[in-house]
Amino acid sequence: MSIHIGKEIKAELRRQGRGVTWFAQQLYCDRTNVYNIFKREGIDTILLQRICGVLGRNFFALYCQEIECGDEENNSTEM
Repeated sequence: MSIHIGKEIKAELRRQGRGVTWFAQQLYCDRTNVYNIFKREGIDTILLQRICGVLGRNFFALYCQEIECGDEENNSTEM
């Protein structure tokens, strides 16, 4: 399973009922930059940390879940 972080951020923004303009203001950037974030499969950790703070969600946990699932698969094949 591969994480498309831009889609996850966009989904969370919608879930919270927030708009792109609000999000751009919170990140101190243009709306164009927000739309570019939505297109990204990967993201800089410093920017992701800011986004986590703005949206109040730990997006890093998505990556941890992916790693844990991968570890379980590896452990099951070793037996």
